[in-house]
Amino acid sequence: MHNEMEVRFLSLSGNEALARAVAVSFAAQMNPGIEELSDIRTAVSEAVTNAIIHGYNQDRDRVVTMQMEIEDELLTVIVKDEGCGIGDVALARKPFYTSKPELERSGMGFSVMEAFMDSVDVQSALGCGTTVTMRKRIRHAD
Repeated sequence: MHNEMEVRFLSLSGNEALARAVAVSFAAQMNPGIEELSDIRTAVSEAVTNAIIHGYNQDRDRVVTMQMEIEDELLTVIVKDEGCGIGDVALARKPFYTSKPELERSGMGFSVMEAFMDSVDVQSALGCGTTVTMRKRIRHAD
């Protein structure tokens, strides 16, 4: 089976819930288990929250793009922003690192994504934005 979709939404914290709902609705056609849906929901939540808080500094007029693709048993989720970018991706991926300590962020976003998805790739450039590509094999696919 092959399917794909794209959704764009403003960088509003309330749209993080929308992104989660869209992601699990799209993935549902793969007949995942409850645990797999929960994993996808959690990883998408972290990626979108990072785009809003870190990429756009909560600028409500910017746009986050989420693309999803199903190819047989493989689900790919791509979350993109065109925000400030990450200067040191390796540092940003370390547990407990946060660029916003004043907001009491835990610094676990990338670690959470990695724990719930099979792979996480982060591409970023200062002043150009960040693209997070997450993949998960759905074992319950038809």
